[in-house]
Amino acid sequence: MPKNKPRYLMGVGTPDYLIEAVMSGIDMCDCVLPTRIARNGTAMTSRGKIVVRNAIYESDERPIDPECDCYACKNYTRAYIRHLVKANEILGVRLLSIHNLRFLTNLMERVKIEIERDNLANFQKEFYKKYGYIK
Repeated sequence: MPKNKPRYLMGVGTPDYLIEAVMSGIDMCDCVLPTRIARNGTAMTSRGKIVVRNAIYESDERPIDPECDCYACKNYTRAYIRHLVKANEILGVRLLSIHNLRFLTNLMERVKIEIERDNLANFQKEFYKKYGYIK
């Protein structure tokens, strides 16, 4: 393929696959995953995925991800979002979607920075360890 043409990969939405795609020369990706898993009560966080519909989050007053700057994390708790999801209130799914999309946007912004620093491979290892891919 011509070097001056962008490379597009459809259907890739997990953090690890996004990083792998960039490392393989992919320029653009898109996927329904962040909103699909939100509809099932799942959020991507800096420490891995959480399923807020689970009972463990019933009284959890923390934001979805304390490291996130999205609207949902700034204004709502895991417990409240869990309540919304369990009550089939559309706001719960929307807040999780907003969060998941911002999480991935933040990740890709960080990937760009690490490319500029020539540090993507180290970032990948650190991210995988923190996210729970490496024990």
